[in-house]
Amino acid sequence: MIRGRIHSIETFGSVDGPGVRFVIFLQGCAMRCRFCHNADTWKLQSDDMRTADELIEQALRYRPYWGDEGGITVSGGEPLLQIDFVTELFRKAKEKGIHTTIDTAGQPFRSEGEWFEKFRNLMRYTDLLLVDIKEMDPAKHLKLTGMPNDNILSMIRYLNEIGKPVWIRQVLVPGWTDDPEDLKKERAFLNGLSNVQKVEVLPYHTMGAWKWKMLGIPYPLEGVKSPTEQQVREAEKILGAGAPEASGEKSA
Repeated sequence: MIRGRIHSIETFGSVDGPGVRFVIFLQGCAMRCRFCHNADTWKLQSDDMRTADELIEQALRYRPYWGDEGGITVSGGEPLLQIDFVTELFRKAKEKGIHTTIDTAGQPFRSEGEWFEKFRNLMRYTDLLLVDIKEMDPAKHLKLTGMPNDNILSMIRYLNEIGKPVWIRQVLVPGWTDDPEDLKKERAFLNGLSNVQKVEVLPYHTMGAWKWKMLGIPYPLEGVKSPTEQQVREAEKILGAGAPEASGEKSA
């Protein structure tokens, strides 16, 4: 029986997919984003190990509050590092008619081999993906996250090929991810996709900085302030943020 490494649970999530969500945060992430507000999810070990049945039983207690759009979202950390567990969880969730969403940065994605076959299988049970694009420029992405982004963009292209709905999320960090030229490149990339249902610009904040200090890790963006409302609006304009139906566009 597969057990997932759990970080925490949010029973009434409202920002991690449509409707009210039962959000499962998994433990473990290989990326080291300089703006990460959940650095405590990085380590791969967890004292909280649970089965898919245990989590679904807990989630179903809150089903009356989900409405027509709610369901289960698996976030992290990075859910795709526990792909076997998430697949089992979502397979059992779909048996109960539960809407399933993955919140991922896509870093573990591989376009061939055994892992890719597992990913293809997982997509059978996944209704929606929330995908973070940290930065379009490869060199800047590597500096920002410690990882390349070519495989991440490949994952997004593959999701488009199979028609899997995605929401794109862009964290706006002044001096790091707010270059208008990079945002225009991202918009050009998104214009080539037909499966993007929504684009969200998420303003950088420092509410997770205390976790770095708790872990004894120097916070790398000390002194960087949150973007102004004007900066957020400008980024949203470039990226066409919002739902396509709201802006009258075919896709983001």
